[in-house]
Amino acid sequence: MARKKNSSADVTGPRIRAAALRLFARHGYAAVSMRQIATEVGVQAGTLYLYTPDKQSLLFDLMQQHMQDLLAELAILPPATTPLADLENFTRFHIRFHQARSDAVFISYMELRNLEPANFDRIEALRRDYEAHLVTILARGKAAHVFELPDTKLATFAVIAMLTGVNTWFREGGRLSLDAVEEIYWQMVRKAVGA
Repeated sequence: MARKKNSSADVTGPRIRAAALRLFARHGYAAVSMRQIATEVGVQAGTLYLYTPDKQSLLFDLMQQHMQDLLAELAILPPATTPLADLENFTRFHIRFHQARSDAVFISYMELRNLEPANFDRIEALRRDYEAHLVTILARGKAAHVFELPDTKLATFAVIAMLTGVNTWFREGGRLSLDAVEEIYWQMVRKAVGA
């Protein structure tokens, strides 16, 4: 018999992932035990193993879900008619998407070192898919003489690093709104690619 929609599996699984995400972001993967996650959720430690085989699988699932969500949202961006418009869409999308998921972003960058080799390779492949989108935009712009770039791949890494850096310092209610930050960063990205 199938579980009802609001059964404990529909509630507990997401609560476990949300608690692990918070704890890993706050304390680091290595410092968090399965028992701490269980306490945060309000279940017995053994209950966690009904939802995940181990802590490594939980970390991998969180990182994979983040990358899959990122790629899915990127795929539905409306197409732009020029490389410059594509780059602006990418810039604004990256800032907005990541700002709304700061814990997931932190874990995706800071906890890569804690993935087992096979899991690391799978996350890296997803990251390369995301980077390839920007490489394509920059290559199109360079070919059309819209962007002036000595190395498209290096420019891709630089732009993504710059945009992801917003997560390390931006706070709602600060001196600048997210709209203002997004506009300033777009102008910096535009200049960085020689447009």
